Amino acid sequence: MENEQLYDVLIVGGGPCGLAAGIEAQKAGLSHLILEMGSLTESIRQYPRRMRFFSTAENIEIGGLPFPISGVKAGRDEALQYYRKVAAYYKLNFKLFQKVDTVTKEGDVFTVTTAMGDSFLARKVIMATGYFTRPRWLGIPGEEQDHVSHYYDEPFKYSFTNVVIIGASNSAVEAALELYRHDVNITVVHRGEDFRSTVKYWLVPDVKNRVKEGKIKTMFDSVVTAIGTDTVTVNNLKTGDETQLPADFVLVLTGYIPDADLLRRCGIELDPDTQVPVYNKETFETTVPGLYVCGTVMAGIHTEKVFIENGREHAQAIIDHIVGREIHQVKELIQRI
Repeated sequence: MENEQLYDVLIVGGGPCGLAAGIEAQKAGLSHLILEMGSLTESIRQYPRRMRFFSTAENIEIGGLPFPISGVKAGRDEALQYYRKVAAYYKLNFKLFQKVDTVTKEGDVFTVTTAMGDSFLARKVIMATGYFTRPRWLGIPGEEQDHVSHYYDEPFKYSFTNVVIIGASNSAVEAALELYRHDVNITVVHRGEDFRSTVKYWLVPDVKNRVKEGKIKTMFDSVVTAIGTDTVTVNNLKTGDETQLPADFVLVLTGYIPDADLLRRCGIELDPDTQVPVYNKETFETTVPGLYVCGTVMAGIHTEKVFIENGREHAQAIIDHIVGREIHQVKELIQRI
């Protein structure tokens, strides 16, 4: 046993929602431990380096601490600095680079075991693992090759090369625009007839105009059926025509999903179709008493429905339930425009 201490609350995941849970636990006088599989706010660290949040800065604040920035929407680096300072301010207790493997319960005590073989004990466990660590794989031949990536970070690696982007949501559009401006030959392939309706509104006129000018090429109503060493095979869903595109690199930016296997290993029931955990909508407790879900991990395949701005509120409701006080009512998601 790594640690014989029995924590009141153990939180799996050190992203904004996990940190919010730690803050609420500390405010309530509960001992806590946050286990994070990577660095603090690992998911945000993996975001594209010039990415800006959809939410305004005040909507991703946690712990009641202001998030001052010169503009309206924070960028990746600003968010990393902010959440680090929040964690330091509240003196949160966390262990980094500890990937949780299982959560089991015996009597009233949970044992949380990591992939390193360490174990920790807790009275309550909050799963706040998000979804950014699990890309949506397409399952097509060649997807596992080294020049294929499910993440995009910065453009300089790709200058003066041919890049095929699979997908048409925010991540795909942001990557396409940045790459085009760094001398990359871009083709976007998407099974839909246009870019996703959820694309950040300020990106839409930019990408539409670049497509109109021919600076970003698109193949809509199409799917990639195979990835070669320097080409991809694209099939048009309407005509059946097959096309070979040059591709020095392929970015599969088709989104991410929670780690359903981990949730099941922890005893959490999932909807077979949506992969959404079965939980109490008021308290966020799962069918395992004392085991809660918090933040974007509860979205299942519908990751567009839970963000930091509403996921951060889950923490207060969960801690309210744990300590037996009136439960904070989490705001319903408002459609983004």
